[in-house]
Amino acid sequence: MSEPTLNYLPCVDAHGGHRMAYWEWGDPANPHVVVCGHGLSRQGRDFDVLAAALCARVRVVCPDVAGRGESDWLQDPMEYQIPVYAADMLALITHVKPATLDWVGTSMGGLVGMVLAGQPDLPLPVPVRRLVLNDVGPALQWQALERIGLYLGDTGRFETLQQAADAMWATSTSFGPHTPAQWLALSTHMVKPLAGDAHGALTLHYDPAIAVPFRTLTPEVAAQGEAAMWQLYDGITADTLLLRGVQSDLLTRETALAMTQRGPRARLV
Repeated sequence: MSEPTLNYLPCVDAHGGHRMAYWEWGDPANPHVVVCGHGLSRQGRDFDVLAAALCARVRVVCPDVAGRGESDWLQDPMEYQIPVYAADMLALITHVKPATLDWVGTSMGGLVGMVLAGQPDLPLPVPVRRLVLNDVGPALQWQALERIGLYLGDTGRFETLQQAADAMWATSTSFGPHTPAQWLALSTHMVKPLAGDAHGALTLHYDPAIAVPFRTLTPEVAAQGEAAMWQLYDGITADTLLLRGVQSDLLTRETALAMTQRGPRARLV
């Protein structure tokens, strides 16, 4: 499998700005761009297999959202929220100058995609043509959010990559079936050397402070956010594909079916 190019883009925030990393696959002059947005505690290399399969035909751009992977950590933890991520992605899309734009979003990356595709007045170079939403919708189950909150922010200390992979699998079995080799490959880019450790230990790649705003969520706040996300969803005109795993506790079957009947009337798989 070919390797992507690592690039950086300066982004604006309230504290002097930050640098966002993104991985680029394929011909950098290709005007057809597919942006892949990752989940809450993940990073852009999650899409390696997909990007490698697509990059002969399109340019695939896989950002590390602020606080994850190779991107800078934010000074104010309360900025780890969807509006900041969406602003960064708007800057990224403007920077890569697509003539045709598609978005693939897993979980949090899907929420960002809905923000970008559901507001026709955003200054995107071109509108989102096709939107893929993986395991995410406007309504997220409170019990699933509580489950995520139990481990989010605990970046751990691991003696080996395999130990880290095993720990991540314990909280990620709903990702679906993977061979041990596939899961190890997915885990490789999820860890980094633990700073100051003389024994070569590893830790998860993200800023533990991404958990700070997440822990301020209440059922009431979540319900307000759900209403806003449905409004955005109803504003989407992109051809939309919705993927739902049968074991998902984040996206219910009922929400998925509702998404086939309103807004862009997603095709559900």
